[in-house]
Amino acid sequence: MNNPNEMSYVEHLREFRSRLIRFFIFVCLVLICCLPFANEIYFFISSPLTSILPEGSNMIATEVASPFVAPLRLTIYCALILSMPYCFIELWGFISPGLYKKERTFVLPLLISSIILFYAGVAFAFFIVSPIILNFFIYSAPDSIQVMTDINKYLDFVIKLFFAFGLAFEIPVATFLLITSGIAQKESLKKMRPYLIVGFFFLAMLLTPPDIFSQTMLAIPVWVLFELGLYFSRIIKRQQVRNEHGTATED
Repeated sequence: MNNPNEMSYVEHLREFRSRLIRFFIFVCLVLICCLPFANEIYFFISSPLTSILPEGSNMIATEVASPFVAPLRLTIYCALILSMPYCFIELWGFISPGLYKKERTFVLPLLISSIILFYAGVAFAFFIVSPIILNFFIYSAPDSIQVMTDINKYLDFVIKLFFAFGLAFEIPVATFLLITSGIAQKESLKKMRPYLIVGFFFLAMLLTPPDIFSQTMLAIPVWVLFELGLYFSRIIKRQQVRNEHGTATED
């Protein structure tokens, strides 16, 4: 005799597989659309560096295939980043049937906030952090050294920076979920604040290049976003208490 719970579990796995395949197809379509502009995309992403290189210095390729591989890799990363909203749409479609109406009212805004915060982190890294870090590296070089950055090394540098800031900007959502789900209490997180701040700087040290500027520019926004997560979770908690009191009064 078939177990209905087991069949339901299998159906969930099939649905998850189909949504994962749709997301992969979507990424491939975005990648195909971006491929004709691979060199332009790399030129745009490398502009914070090329705009400050000393006269006579250029980016170089130390491997034969690098002029082709580096723009292709960057285009793949760009396709993944641009496909993030569709990823969250598929995620919402997968989890929403199992949520109560009250849970949907705050889960959907959380997903939208996650997308916005991720893109905000990437934009912050590109437009603010990258120019400051690159200026520091370029102008701290001795006069006898000619700066000529390898295109693959630069790509690794910016991709690591983008994803580090994009994921770090999700801290408010993570804080909110920890508190509203009951995994952590707001008071306990407040008491742990000094240790968490040290942890933010330690995490920034691991995720960013080995300079004080990028580490500080990641740790401080993460700290601020953590405080925002505490603030909004307190507001939501108060609203939930009011709603429960209102429901109890009506009963």
